[in-house]
Amino acid sequence: MGGRRGAGGRAVTVSRAPKGALALLASTQLLLILDTAIVNVALPSIGEDLGSGSAGLSWVANAYLITFGGLLLLGGRVADLLGHRRLFVAGLGLLAAASALGALAPHASALVAARAVQGIGAALAAAAAFALLLVLFPHGPARHKALGAFAAMGGLGGVLGTVFGGVLTDVLGWRSTFWLNVVVAAVLGALAPRLLDRGTAHARHGRGFDLAGALTATAGLGLVAYALVGGAENGWLSAPTLGAAGTGLALLAVFAVVEARTAVPLVPPAVLARPSLRLANTLSGLAQMTLFPMFFLVSLYLQSVLGYEPLGGGLGLLPLSLVVVAIAPQTGRLIFRVGLTRTMTLGFALLCAGTLWLALALTPDGTFFSTVLAPSLLIGVALPLVMVTTNVAATAEAAPEETGLASGLVNTSQQFGSVLGLAILVAVAAARTESATAAAQTTGFRAALLLGATFAAIAALLSARLRLPAPAPATAPPRQDRAGDPAASQTRGE
Repeated sequence: MGGRRGAGGRAVTVSRAPKGALALLASTQLLLILDTAIVNVALPSIGEDLGSGSAGLSWVANAYLITFGGLLLLGGRVADLLGHRRLFVAGLGLLAAASALGALAPHASALVAARAVQGIGAALAAAAAFALLLVLFPHGPARHKALGAFAAMGGLGGVLGTVFGGVLTDVLGWRSTFWLNVVVAAVLGALAPRLLDRGTAHARHGRGFDLAGALTATAGLGLVAYALVGGAENGWLSAPTLGAAGTGLALLAVFAVVEARTAVPLVPPAVLARPSLRLANTLSGLAQMTLFPMFFLVSLYLQSVLGYEPLGGGLGLLPLSLVVVAIAPQTGRLIFRVGLTRTMTLGFALLCAGTLWLALALTPDGTFFSTVLAPSLLIGVALPLVMVTTNVAATAEAAPEETGLASGLVNTSQQFGSVLGLAILVAVAAARTESATAAAQTTGFRAALLLGATFAAIAALLSARLRLPAPAPATAPPRQDRAGDPAASQTRGE
C-alpha cells in the first residue's frame, strides 16, 4: 500500500502492510514498558555493584521518567513537522545508544545520565509510534482494535519486564538488561523502513517552529515531573520540591501566553478548547493515577509482607496481564455494541471495584490466592476498557496534521498521571505505616489503594459526561457504473 492523502491534500504516512506495521508499533510499546519494569527489578543489583545508596538508585528510575514525561508533547509535535517514521527511527536509535552507554556505565552518575537520554529517545519513539498508529488506522473499529493491541502489549510488558529483569540480573548481571534494550531497539529500527512508508512533513513544515513554546513547555513539564518524583525523597514542603514545582508551573503559564500569541503554536489554543479532548486527557491521567501505583504497591506487598522473592512478586501480576491480553482485542467489539462512553464508564467502574476489593482483601498473614488473585483479575478486565476508550476519545478529533500532537497530549497525560499517582499513593502509604511490621505495612498499602479506588470512582462519574462530536459526513465523488454514467448508480440508490 502506498501513500494516501489526508485533509487538504496533505500526504500522510501509511503502511505497506498494516498488520506488520501494527506488530512493529505494538512491539515498541512493549519495549518501553519492558524497559521500566526491568530496571526497577535490577535496581538493588545496580546499587550493590556501583556502590550507590537508595537516593542515587531512585534517580536511575526518576531521570528516565522526567525526560520521558517532559518531552512527549514536544516529540509529538516534532513528528507532525518532520515526519512520523523519521522521528520514530531516530527515537529508537537514541534509545539504543543510551542503553549501550548505560550498560557500560562505570558509576552511578553516568548511569543516571544515560537513563535521562533513554527517556528522551523513549519520548520521541513513543510519540511517533502512537501518531503512526492514528494515521494507519482511521477513527473507527480498526483503530479500536489497534489500540487494543497497544493495551495488551502494555500489560504484557510489565510482567515480562519483571520476569526478564529477575532472570537476566540473576544469570548475566544487571548490565545485560540494558543490552537487551539495545538489541530490541536496533531490530525495531531496522524493520521500520520495510514496514512503514517514508513519512512526509505536513503543510506546517517550513512555516517556522515555536521555539519559545517548545522550551517553556519542555522545561515546565520536566520541572513539574522533577518535583513529583523527588517530593517523597526531598519532602513535599522542601525548598527543592517547592522551587521546582513553582518554576515549572510558572513556565507552563508562560507557555500558555506564548501559544496565544505566536503564529505557529506548538499546541494551537483551538485544540485545547475542545471540551471532549480536555476531558479525555483528564480521564487518561486519572486512569494511570490508579493503575500505575497499583502495580507498584501489589509487588511491594507480595515481597515485603508475604515474603516473595522479586521474581515471584512479578509473577504474581502474571494472571492480571494474561487477562489484559485476552480482553484488549475484544474491546473494540464492546465499543461497537454499547458505545464508547458506556464502555469507558464500565471500565472505570470495574477499576474502582477491583481496586477497592484489593484494598479490603489485604491482610498481613494472607496468601496470594486469598488476597491478590481475584481482585487483580477484575482489574485486568478493567484496564484495557479504560486504556482503549480514553485513547480513542483523546484522539477522535485529531486531523491528519494533528496526529503527533494528539499522541503527545494523551501520552503526556498518562505519564504525568503515573508519576503523580505514584507520588501521592506512596506518600499516603508511608504516612499510614507507623513501623516496619507486616501489619503496619498492610495498613499503609490499604490506605493507598483506597485512595486509588477513589480516583477511579471520580473518573467513572466524569466519563459519563463525555460526548464526542458526531463525525462529519463523508464526501466522495459519484461512483460510476459499468457504462461510465455516474448518474445511473445514483438512480439505483447505490
